[in-house]
Amino acid sequence: MAHLKTKETRHDGVARKEWKFRLTRSLYERGYERQDILNLFRFIDWILELPEDLKQSFRDELEQYERDRQMPYVTSIERMAEARGEARGEARGEARGEARGEERQKQAIALNLLRKQIALETIAEVTGLTIEQLQQLQAQPEND
Repeated sequence: MAHLKTKETRHDGVARKEWKFRLTRSLYERGYERQDILNLFRFIDWILELPEDLKQSFRDELEQYERDRQMPYVTSIERMAEARGEARGEARGEARGEARGEERQKQAIALNLLRKQIALETIAEVTGLTIEQLQQLQAQPEND
């Protein structure tokens, strides 16, 4: 149903929000277990992507629905979204760390080649560093 409604509401954000809410509400009404609701909501949330201006409205309606029925599952979905954001942040941090590690490795190789008085152009070609970066490395004190 989510897939069909995604196609049907391609150019109508308000209708898409309404369908997203209906489908999410139906997860509760059908009596699914908490984890099933979270998993299915994850899919619905992904496939029925809302324009920025409607996302908050959807969240507000969903939280009100939860409060009215005393069903705190969807606030868990909000926490899940935070966890996803944290996981993405961690992945980005790891990628940056790996990139810094690769950069340090290139610099270490370049320093060794500089000490052997290899031409800057050759070192740049081998390491992928620019001539300017190599000159900066050359200018650094030995104990760095």
